[in-house]
Amino acid sequence: MDSLITAAARSLMEGDPLTALKHVALREDPPAVALRGTAMAQLGDLNTARQLLRRAARAFGPREATARARCRVAEAEIALVLRDIREPMHDLEDARATLGQHGDRANEAHAGYLQARRLLLIGQLDQAQAILEALEPAALRPASRAGAWLVAAGIAIRRIEAEPARAALGKAALAAEQTGIAMLVAEVERAARAFEAPAARLLTRSEERLLGLDEVEALIASDTLVVDALRGLVRANGEVVPLSRRPVLFALVRALAEAWPGDVSREILLARAFRARQVDETHRARLRVEIGRLRFELGPLANVLATESGFVLQPSGARPVAVLAPPQEDEHANVLALLADGEAWSSSALALALDVSSRTIQRALKELASAGRADSFGRGRACRWTMRQVPGFPTSLLLPAPLPTG
Repeated sequence: MDSLITAAARSLMEGDPLTALKHVALREDPPAVALRGTAMAQLGDLNTARQLLRRAARAFGPREATARARCRVAEAEIALVLRDIREPMHDLEDARATLGQHGDRANEAHAGYLQARRLLLIGQLDQAQAILEALEPAALRPASRAGAWLVAAGIAIRRIEAEPARAALGKAALAAEQTGIAMLVAEVERAARAFEAPAARLLTRSEERLLGLDEVEALIASDTLVVDALRGLVRANGEVVPLSRRPVLFALVRALAEAWPGDVSREILLARAFRARQVDETHRARLRVEIGRLRFELGPLANVLATESGFVLQPSGARPVAVLAPPQEDEHANVLALLADGEAWSSSALALALDVSSRTIQRALKELASAGRADSFGRGRACRWTMRQVPGFPTSLLLPAPLPTG
């Protein structure tokens, strides 16, 4: 490797893409093209970067497997930034294996961090954590180490584990400071501010207040029957009843929980669950059926009793009841939570990350665009969506995560 290539690579590691370009801007050999692609990625021209890295990968000879693998890893990182998470990234797995076989521990570890980062985006937390735990910390460069700690913090936040999240953010800050890269330091600082922002809103009949992640964790660990509107479930003492795919049942239990220990009239329940404006016997019959289904789903956690005017929630064991809601109620809060990371998302990537149909996402994006809360650019498969500036920061608890099992 000649001195200009070495100098350009060093500049890129230090977060100085302009100096790197000065060294290799006029060269067309594969190493120079690959470094130009990496520099363009750091400057934000991701499409050009992708083209250059693909060109370099094709130009490397059959004996340069390590160089081709590095190009594939860099291209995978660009795909993550572009939120192109539809593919399972088999190329990244193959590239990581190739780097390991050829002793390139630093880039092998970086590829592993990228795999964990993608898994975090689509809510596969156990797999992401398994990959992070298998990485060799000493093999990660400081910039990759900071990113890995941010992934660890994201996993802890979505699992509602405040102390591990805080510790991971602290380690990410130290690693970012060691790099001296201002953009990375700023990214960690943004993540820390998001962690300190309100994570949820507590609703009871007597109070309404914002909660931090520590308070959310304490509430879930308490004896309270929690109706969790962020995840669409009911939980108490480690037992969880998922209702995210039963919107009518969840609307009923939330209305009952917000009024507890009082009851809720049949008219209000019909309006909340069915959006019925004019009530007839058909609606009342359906309400009785859905209340029966809700009793069955809640099982030992609670019962629903009929009163003279409506129904009342009766938790087992005389435990208190509370509702956890998003800090700001929004019909499309989960979509906004993903768009809030500042990157441009395709509708298909949003559908994959939230485990819903593409048509559901397209309707949500159309409504957000009509309300002036989201913007799109590009057409067809190249269309991407971003969030317009809005007050506050959507909570990370709205992002995808597996249901807790206790």
